[in-house]
Amino acid sequence: MNPRSTPLRRLLPALVALAMLAPLAPAYIGPGAGFAAAGSLLVLLGTFVLAIGIILLWPLKAAVRLLTFRKRGPQKAKRVIVIGLDGFDPGLARQYMAEGRMPVLKRLSESGVFSPLQTACPSISPVAWSTYTTGVDASRHNIYDFLTRDPCSYAPMLSSSETHHMPRSINLGLAEIPWGRKAVYRLLQKSQPFWKLLGQNRVWSSIIRVPITFPPQPFDNGVLLAGMCVPDLQGTQGSFSFYSTRPRSKDQKIGGQQFTVVLRNGRIASNLIGPPGKDGDNLRCPFTVEVPEQKVVFRDQKSKVRITLGSETVEVGEKEYTPWLKADFDGISGIVRFYVQTWEADAFEIYATPVQIDPEDPAMPISEPFVYSIYLAKKLGPFGTLGLLEDTWALNERLIDEDAFLKQAWIYFDERKQQLWEVMDKTREGFVTVVFDTSDRISHMFYRTLDPTHPANVGKEVTRYQSVIPDTYARMDQLIGEVQERIGDDPDTVLMVISDHGFTNFRRGVNLNTWLRENGYLVLKEGSETSPDWFAKVDWSKTRAFTLGLTGLFINRVGREKHGIVKPGAELEALCAELKQKLEALQDPLDGQPVIKEAFLTHEIHSGPYADAAPELLIGYHKGYRHSWECAVGAVTREIFTDNTRSWSGDHCVDPRLVPGVFWCNRRIATDTPRLIDMAPTVLDLFGIPIPGYMQGRPLFGAERKPEAAAHEHHHHSHGGQA
Repeated sequence: MNPRSTPLRRLLPALVALAMLAPLAPAYIGPGAGFAAAGSLLVLLGTFVLAIGIILLWPLKAAVRLLTFRKRGPQKAKRVIVIGLDGFDPGLARQYMAEGRMPVLKRLSESGVFSPLQTACPSISPVAWSTYTTGVDASRHNIYDFLTRDPCSYAPMLSSSETHHMPRSINLGLAEIPWGRKAVYRLLQKSQPFWKLLGQNRVWSSIIRVPITFPPQPFDNGVLLAGMCVPDLQGTQGSFSFYSTRPRSKDQKIGGQQFTVVLRNGRIASNLIGPPGKDGDNLRCPFTVEVPEQKVVFRDQKSKVRITLGSETVEVGEKEYTPWLKADFDGISGIVRFYVQTWEADAFEIYATPVQIDPEDPAMPISEPFVYSIYLAKKLGPFGTLGLLEDTWALNERLIDEDAFLKQAWIYFDERKQQLWEVMDKTREGFVTVVFDTSDRISHMFYRTLDPTHPANVGKEVTRYQSVIPDTYARMDQLIGEVQERIGDDPDTVLMVISDHGFTNFRRGVNLNTWLRENGYLVLKEGSETSPDWFAKVDWSKTRAFTLGLTGLFINRVGREKHGIVKPGAELEALCAELKQKLEALQDPLDGQPVIKEAFLTHEIHSGPYADAAPELLIGYHKGYRHSWECAVGAVTREIFTDNTRSWSGDHCVDPRLVPGVFWCNRRIATDTPRLIDMAPTVLDLFGIPIPGYMQGRPLFGAERKPEAAAHEHHHHSHGGQA
């Protein structure tokens, strides 16, 4: 990644996008926050020329749109608002509504509708939200997990997007002169988001933090702020930093970057790690921490440390976050928060969030149009941009504690609320969708507190955090109450509250790579009994099956994998059937309980064009089980089963029928079995837009479905389809 760009290159797309926003967005009240004036006559002149070009081309563009415009049917709503509460579970929701913790959503269920929402298969966020976005299953949108394997190398790769560099040159006709390198970002999700169809039919959309929207794709009549899979400034999915005066064990893996620092004369000096520079080494941004000789904590008096980063200096006490601070890496701007984790006589420790793309000066596109993140930052102040904002791994590794994690999660929640109010105010007609991740991340990290016997509770505080999940559900209920207040009694606004999946316990990890080795399907190189991450010691010439990620099992197929040995056809089908039978018979040696509810054969439940590249089997675990941490990264361990002792104690990568999402709506719907795959056609239908034939869902507000028709339509549910 080389996110450098000159001020001219950064400013021109922003101003051009701003110029384009006005003629395309009659329902959008234009940006109220002004942009800083360009400091260069060349910038202004270039912008003026480009703006004139846009104006001259606009009539032609408008004529093309008029000729291609499809007549819309009757419109059933003027505004549709979909609030996504990631990981919200219908079972817990029912419990907390009954206990009086969620009065707003209880009233909504009585005046409108509340139902479980059938999730995607597999029931994992990138798959489920992609199904929400496109109205098709995984075999048609091409996302089966966070990770997949490169069939040419068996190396892991992100399923949703890729970033690489293309040589850039100037063509002079007789020769091309190299001129640096150009970063290329590509979304791997297929099909198309339904808001693109809304835009083509002149319906405005405001899309905030829907997962798998990076890199942001252009569409008419709308704005978008990208969500899950936006990288940090290093190009990773989240690399935090931890600075401690205590020495670190050399064999300790923390999932981030840890540095031993020295407190000398009341001062610590160190560096934040940034993106790669021209020489390939990561750029650095220095910071200092000034620590008083004595820490005072007395009533309302509390000692504070002074943190200086660039031109900014802030003071914070122990267990406090700084505001967002700007970090400059040779002209590349990032933002970061510090947190004083430990301040003791013999130790000082400070945590830094992953250095994130600065929304006010983005080093790569994180919104559509490019200017939109700049506008939001100018209007609302800086905000987190990383796709996976809440730092679950720092808590998993116990470098921060539960309080630090919760403070961080609610900071991001409050930022998202401000973005929601902004788009609701600006989108008086059209479509609004905002996804909140807080409920999912807190459920992952605190599910252990709902189970007193959970192995993750050993050595950790339980009683103090038992109310965290119920309180989270109550705060989401309050959020929906605030949304309703802003909507008022408007009968033309449809409000839907959904989640991508529910939640369950994660007590035991299962390493299917180890099971495959013990049963002769995966073979290690001679002399090896185990293998480290990413199949380091796997003998591909003898291996027939393997797994990585959290949901699927791949066959090492001839003609697809580089060293494939299983032939398509009868051999492949027989192997898949054999694996399915054996996996569904697998029992936990601890208590004899069945482990896998169903191992789905992908070709039986998915028929789209990308099913052939997908895992051949999708593993539908029983509650309490999931791929082990080592299995997810392609390691082969000695034991198949392990207790899950990490703070990440709840999950949803199980049989999809066990973890449906939630669905509330202020209008009655025509079915008692709503599905996530129905959301895209439902929104189109509400605006009178014809539903494309490729979409697999059905509008929820259509004619009431006959029971037998619904049963036929959901027959594949028993096979894990859109379960």
